[in-house]
Amino acid sequence: MVSLAQQIGGLRCPSLSDTRLSRAAAASFNNNHNLKRAFTTKAAVAVSNAQTRERMKLKEMFEEAYERCRTSPYEGVAFTVEDFHAAIEKYDYNSEIGTKVKGTVFSVDANGAVVDLTAKSSAFLPIREACIHGIKHVQEAGIVPGLREEFVIIGENEHDDSLILSLRQIQYDLAWERCRQLQAEDVVVTGKVVGANKGGIVAVVEGLRGFVPFSQISSKSSAEELLEKDLPLKFVEVDEEQSRLVLSNRKAMADSQAQLGIGSVVTGSVQSLKPYGAFIDIGGINGLLHVSQISHDRVSDIATVLQPGDTLKVMILSHDRERGRVSLSTKKLEPTPGDMIRNPKLVFEKAEEMAQTFRQRIAQAEAMARADMLRFQPESGLTLNSDGILGPLTTDLPAEGLDFNEIPPVEDEE
Repeated sequence: MVSLAQQIGGLRCPSLSDTRLSRAAAASFNNNHNLKRAFTTKAAVAVSNAQTRERMKLKEMFEEAYERCRTSPYEGVAFTVEDFHAAIEKYDYNSEIGTKVKGTVFSVDANGAVVDLTAKSSAFLPIREACIHGIKHVQEAGIVPGLREEFVIIGENEHDDSLILSLRQIQYDLAWERCRQLQAEDVVVTGKVVGANKGGIVAVVEGLRGFVPFSQISSKSSAEELLEKDLPLKFVEVDEEQSRLVLSNRKAMADSQAQLGIGSVVTGSVQSLKPYGAFIDIGGINGLLHVSQISHDRVSDIATVLQPGDTLKVMILSHDRERGRVSLSTKKLEPTPGDMIRNPKLVFEKAEEMAQTFRQRIAQAEAMARADMLRFQPESGLTLNSDGILGPLTTDLPAEGLDFNEIPPVEDEE
């Protein structure tokens, strides 16, 4: 009997590849592999074709752009070359010292102001360069955030390379130009006395410090007495290159005195009181308001009517140019006798009106004098017409002469 092991060992199993099942499986695997390879190949071809089309499209776009740039470079551009250069100039500037630039104040503090120049770094305006006049804060010169102004570059900060600006330099140049213009026009200006030395006084005019020699001061006041006072001045020399500004009070006073007409009303201030009257400053000229010319009513004590420093209106009674003396009156300006004592405000309000009346009386008196002269000299062949104008003899003059009673009498000066 053959053993089981021999029987099993004697059995012969066919190979897996020889079976039908294995052949079917192998065929299915091959088919799937072929399909996958075919799909991959097709996908690769599709990607390659898409990339080719994209490249062709980009190539066409570049060729089209190149042709447009070559033939019509500015077609479709919103600005021109000039606009481009203008934009560059707007945001660029020359940073050399002495160059004027436009800027906008960004912020201010106790030391000055930060200014935006549309550059990479800001600029600074120190307080000492903010104004030609002495100020304690830049806002006193009208420098506030948002202000757009023209500045001049005067330096550069070594720590952060920011620029240092000045408004004072620009104002300084304008002040010299203004002084040259005023000298050419020969006008009288007002200067404030701020200092003195052995040769004269220093006065500020248009923001510049000018020198007034003692020989060109009309009053006999000392330099100390003139400090902080305003003086009428005229230009003698204006030399910006040498920084020389010479002024004259004497020349200004001569012009002012020439304009003082008899009967004109001027405003002055009481300088001092004396037993015989008050000295009044009328634009740098000292005039005397005699006690008898204060009011029609008797004034026993001038101090009860006037005090040093009082401002008042006075009328010019006389002007001795050679001796430099001016006589004044408020008496002639009183609407009614005694108003200067009781109601001086009314006197000043009616001053021009009363002065006009005074001048009319003076004109009438002069006409009367001329008529009187012609009355006794008919051989001259001249007479006065109805307007008081001297002319050829006509029938306007009655044979019996003029009725002098119709002419208002002129008040006597006390």
